[in-house]
Amino acid sequence: MVQQQVKNGQILLAEPFMADPHFRRAAILLCEHGEEGSVGFIMNKPLDMRVDELVDPFPEFDSTVFFGGPVQTDSIHYLHTKGDLIEGSRKVANGVYWGGEFEQLKALINSELIQPRDIRFFVGYSGWSERQLDGEMEIGSWIVADMYANYLFKSTPGKVWQEAMRNKGDVYTVIAQMPEVTIWN
Repeated sequence: MVQQQVKNGQILLAEPFMADPHFRRAAILLCEHGEEGSVGFIMNKPLDMRVDELVDPFPEFDSTVFFGGPVQTDSIHYLHTKGDLIEGSRKVANGVYWGGEFEQLKALINSELIQPRDIRFFVGYSGWSERQLDGEMEIGSWIVADMYANYLFKSTPGKVWQEAMRNKGDVYTVIAQMPEVTIWN
C-alpha cells in the first residue's frame, strides 16, 4: 500500500468500514499537522443545536453546530470564510479560516457582516498525538482528499463524505456508492 502524505488543509476521509462511531464516514478538515500532533474538525456531523444556545452571551444566530470530534467537547471552535475581517484567523485551506478574535466575531455577527452561510461552529475537535495520525495512515484508516470550501459551506453535511470520495475519481467513485450498512448490499 502506498503511504499517503498528510498536510494542513486536506480532508481525511474515514475508510468505509471504520467501526468507531465518532468517525464512521467522517470527513475531517485537517487544520494542523506537525511533529507535535494533529487537529481537525469533522465537517459532516451536525448536531441539533445552535451556537447561541451553547454560548452565553452570544447574538441570536441561526447557525448549526457540528460535532468536531471527541476531544475537549466542552470547547467551541469555528471555521469561516471571513479571514479578512476576523483578526487572528488562520488560513487552513483556500477560502477557509480557523478561529480568530471571539469578541470581534460576535460584533461582526451583530452587525450582520457575518451570516450563517459564512461560518461553521464545532463542539470539540479531532486530535492525534505525535505520530498517531501517521500510524493510522499506515494501517489505512484514512483516505486523503483535497479540500474545497464548498464542502464546508455549501454541501449538504450528510453528503460530504460521498462527494469528496467521488471527486477523488477512480476506485473512490465506487467506494462513495457503497451503502453504510453492508448487509444492504
